[in-house]
Amino acid sequence: MSVTESAIAVLDIDGTLIDSNYQHALAWYRALRSVGETFPVWRLHRLIGMGGDQLVTAVGGEELERRVGERAREQQGREVDALLEEMAPLPGARDLLMAVKERGHRLVLASSGQQRHVDVFLDMLDARDIADDWTTSADVESSKPAPDLLQVALKKLGAPPNASSVMVGDSVWDVEAAKRAGMPAIVVRSGGFGDDELQRAGAIALYDTPGDLAKALDDTPLA
Repeated sequence: MSVTESAIAVLDIDGTLIDSNYQHALAWYRALRSVGETFPVWRLHRLIGMGGDQLVTAVGGEELERRVGERAREQQGREVDALLEEMAPLPGARDLLMAVKERGHRLVLASSGQQRHVDVFLDMLDARDIADDWTTSADVESSKPAPDLLQVALKKLGAPPNASSVMVGDSVWDVEAAKRAGMPAIVVRSGGFGDDELQRAGAIALYDTPGDLAKALDDTPLA
C-alpha cells in the first residue's frame, strides 16, 4: 500500500501521548475557584478531553459560560503553565509515533490545547521531525466533541474530509469527535474512562498505553 493510500493517523496529544489529564482537572478546579465557582474535581475530570470552549458550559450551563467562561479559560491556561513540569510522555508514546511512520502513514497530532502548551508537548515527545503536522485550539472555533479539529487535521495535509483516517485518543470526547468526522477511534485508557463507556461511544479497540498500541499496531487499521 502506498503512502497516499494508507490511512492517515490522527493522534490526540493531551492525555493520549502526554500524561496530563489529572493536571488539567486540577487546573480547571483552581481556575473556576478563582472566579468564585467550585465543582468537584471528579466532575471536571469526566470532562477532560473536551475543549475548553465547551467545558464551562458542560459543567455549569450557559449562564456560567456567559458570566465567567473567558476568565476561567485564561486562568486555566496559567494554572496549566505551572503544572507543565509535572507532565511527562506516557509509556511508549514516541514509540507509537515511530511505529505509525515506519508503516508509511501520514501522521497529524490533533490537539485542542493552547499553542504554548502544544509546543512544550512536541518537545517532550521530540515529535517535530516525526509528525507531518499538528493542530492547536487556534485552528478551530469549536473543539472536541465537535469534529472540527479532526477535519482541520486532514486539511493540513491537503487531504479531503473523507480521506481514509484513524483517530487515536483517550476519552469519550475523542471517540465522539471521531464518529462525527467519520473516523474509527482507537483509545488508550489513560483518560480514566471505563471500557464499557468507551466501547459504547464507539471505540474499536482499547489499550493500556501508547506503547501497548505500538506493539499491537498490526492488528489495527494502522497496520
